[in-house]
Amino acid sequence: MKCRTRQYFTLGALSALTLALAACGGGSGSTTETSAPAVTPTPAPTANAKVDFGPNVLIFDPGMDTASIQSQINNIYSQQHSNQFGTNRFALMFKPGNYPVDINVGFYTHVIGLGSSPDDVQVDDLHVEADWLNMSQDATQNFWRSAENLSVQHPASVTPYPVRWAVSQAAPMRRVHVKGDVILSSPWCGYSSGGFISDTLIDGQINSCSQQQWFSRNTEWASWVGGVWNMVFVGVQNPPTPGTWPSPPLTVVAQTPVVREKPFLTIDGSGNYSVFVPALNTNTTGTTWHGRTEAGTSLPISQFYIAKENVDTAQTINAALARGLNLIITPGVYHLTDTIRITRPDTVVLGLGVATLEADTGLDAMDVADVDGVKISGLLFDAGTTSSPALLKVGTSVTGVSHAANPICLYDIYARIGGEIAGKAHTAVEINSNNVIGDDFWLWRADHGDIGLTTTGWTINPAINGLVVNGDNVTMYGLAVEHFEQYQTLWNGNGGSVYFYQSEEPYDVPNQAAWMNGSENGYPSYKVADSVTSHKAYGVGIYSFNFVTTGRNVALANAIEAPQQPGVSFTDLITVSLDGTSLISNVINNTGGSNIGQNGAVASYP
Repeated sequence: MKCRTRQYFTLGALSALTLALAACGGGSGSTTETSAPAVTPTPAPTANAKVDFGPNVLIFDPGMDTASIQSQINNIYSQQHSNQFGTNRFALMFKPGNYPVDINVGFYTHVIGLGSSPDDVQVDDLHVEADWLNMSQDATQNFWRSAENLSVQHPASVTPYPVRWAVSQAAPMRRVHVKGDVILSSPWCGYSSGGFISDTLIDGQINSCSQQQWFSRNTEWASWVGGVWNMVFVGVQNPPTPGTWPSPPLTVVAQTPVVREKPFLTIDGSGNYSVFVPALNTNTTGTTWHGRTEAGTSLPISQFYIAKENVDTAQTINAALARGLNLIITPGVYHLTDTIRITRPDTVVLGLGVATLEADTGLDAMDVADVDGVKISGLLFDAGTTSSPALLKVGTSVTGVSHAANPICLYDIYARIGGEIAGKAHTAVEINSNNVIGDDFWLWRADHGDIGLTTTGWTINPAINGLVVNGDNVTMYGLAVEHFEQYQTLWNGNGGSVYFYQSEEPYDVPNQAAWMNGSENGYPSYKVADSVTSHKAYGVGIYSFNFVTTGRNVALANAIEAPQQPGVSFTDLITVSLDGTSLISNVINNTGGSNIGQNGAVASYP
């Protein structure tokens, strides 16, 4: 998302952000444990062999000189501060211990604690600032970065402000303990638009400030304040109290119906690395780790192939997968001339440092077979200049096989068509398998970039659909899909569930004639096929902006279209004209009113 003229409001002086530390209780919910089968990798290193994560991973030990650690962190940040479309990728790993350092997280930077609990690694400060885009406190392009599995002490001597996590899409905070307050923008409430937080404990208050939309799942805090257009809380302890939609714009779902938290790296006292795979949980609130014993399975590093930039190809990665190995993809850009194929049940694919898979020859970047329990996380799928059918395909065809007991899980999955290069694809992500769980997606046909796609992109970086779901009982938490040329999301399977949806229609439609769905103006962002009999969605925000088409009267008839069936329901929907002129005539199925003059809004449908 690239925001221009937008509405937002602040919520009081900074002094109102500080609260006394509040103790939060542990999470609750049922757990189903599913373990990956044992494999015998060839060759298998000894348990305590030195692990080579490649040159783009920096590993810190509490015994190292603090000034040296800070210098290395600062050096990475200086490279990545405004490097939106650069090719450098980094992961900063911290072994258990206390680090009196300040971590400013720039583009393509992944901050990782290596303990079994977030409290095993403590840093002084962890933050993302809105200080590079025209120096305007604008965070609407703060993408592609993340932090996980550590605690933030945040002493007053470091900064007078709360922890700043001023981000938009593709910048998740997972499994973090903040020992204080958090603000989701600059301290002065500059623009910010979209974000994701899960499995996190915040001792104080979290203030969304200017955040126009935000998704929170299985998180605990003392209090939440704020909201502009679309704020969704699922399985959160102590959520804000919703009122009459859209004032305030708060959607609360008491429990998370089904989720498995993202796998993560750990190291023990003997220096042995492993990957912890959390258990599948149902009907939960709060975190997996605070005040409770976390269930799951630990996989030794010997069961993983560690791929490295400029060394590995699709061929070497596929050969390792064929030997029964799991996969760690270290930071870098991987130019693929073939498709990476995940065929073994329970395979774990762990991307570090926003590892980027570019489909250079018009093939899919990755295909996942219709098998149980695959877990894929932390990858950016980039379209090449030859069009691909899909960048990520989950289940190569619709089989109807149930994976309810051990679903395929996808975390922090990003797709990009354009921006750095004139990429092309038909579809970003296609899901054919049943019971897939998606957790933090941003699928983006670029609206800006190094080669001026905003003014010429309609033919330079074409892409038809963002997400196509053909499987049944697919669940999405935190779904953002933007700027594709037809449906942003096309849902053909039954039993689908979406918790938070954020979408912008394309900015660069050349004229209305080029954007007609039969006799109807434009393509709805969210289309549920007429054959679907069961589907539900909570907290849906869809936005329009005629960046290069202002004055050309390009309009959209419906933001959402869905069949009128007893099993199909939508809760808390909103449309917004970002420029005040681009028209969405109706929110859903010719109801809800237009977004010109005032926001279109529907509390529930039907």
